[in-house]
Amino acid sequence: MLPMRQGDVILLPTKQVTGKKVPHLILAEGEVTGHTHRISDGQAELYEKDGTLYLRVLSETATLTHEEHKQITVPQGDWMVRIQREYEPEGWRYVAD
Repeated sequence: MLPMRQGDVILLPTKQVTGKKVPHLILAEGEVTGHTHRISDGQAELYEKDGTLYLRVLSETATLTHEEHKQITVPQGDWMVRIQREYEPEGWRYVAD
C-alpha cells in the first residue's frame, strides 16, 4: 500500500496498530473552520497512542471525507495518521486546514 493524503492529513501504511480505541472516527479537526477529516462510510476503528492516531479499516474500503477536499477511498488495512507540518522562521508547526 502507498501513503495517501487528503489536505494536511497523511495516511501511512503500518504493520501494527497500538493504543487505546477512541469512540469516534475523526482523524483531524480544522482549527479555524471546524471542518473535519473523518471516516464517513465503511467499517473502521481509530486508536491513539502517545499523541499519534492509528486507523484500522475493517471493511474492504472506507471513505475519508472533508468539507473542502475530494473524498478518498482508503483500502482495508492499518494506517498511521500524520498531520503535515511546515517550517517557519519561528520553527516547525502543524499545517492548519
